[in-house]
Amino acid sequence: MKRKGFLLIMTLILGACASKKEIVDIPLIFDEQREELTIEYLAKRYNLVQDTPDITPKMVVLHWTVIPTLGKTFEAFNRSTLPNWRPDLVNVSGLNVSSQFLVDRDGTIYRLMPETTMARHTIGLNHCAIGIENVGGTEDMPLTKKQLKSNIYLVKYLASKYDIEYVIGHQEYTLFEDHPLWLEVDEGYRTVKDDPGMDFVNKVRNATKKFNFKPVPTK
Repeated sequence: MKRKGFLLIMTLILGACASKKEIVDIPLIFDEQREELTIEYLAKRYNLVQDTPDITPKMVVLHWTVIPTLGKTFEAFNRSTLPNWRPDLVNVSGLNVSSQFLVDRDGTIYRLMPETTMARHTIGLNHCAIGIENVGGTEDMPLTKKQLKSNIYLVKYLASKYDIEYVIGHQEYTLFEDHPLWLEVDEGYRTVKDDPGMDFVNKVRNATKKFNFKPVPTK
């Protein structure tokens, strides 16, 4: 009986360990130049003058990369500056794009940056948003069910850790233009986005309803 009880406990422990997703850390370059550019971005684009690139997370933004592999995505994000950046252009930040998390097509979750360090992934909202990028997103490489499960896991993880108010798709970011969280100073600085698709976003929201995230503003 004792042996059966021990085996049952071990089975439950192993099952619990197997059900818990692992977050793998593969840090992007975050050298002195990237830190300075991030602090500069916060000051020039958001009027947030601070000594560190820290953020207070209030939302999670879901993305796709339209890049077919983990390696190529990491390579695109890894350098501190944008390709072909010209420092002589006034008010044009050279800070490279990035996100705090990257989910591969097999569902593996990679943390690229500390969760409370600003990443450049969503105009107007980087100062309060944690970004989740998903490898793929092209017509012949749609996001996978494993990626969906990992996004749901990540949103639950982040909502349990921070005061997350919103979960949005990148295509919804301009709906926040008149919202108190919106801080972009340049009214002409916008890009048109369609990622990661509302079907994907709604599935993540439906699976995380217990957190009672606020509805996205409407125009």
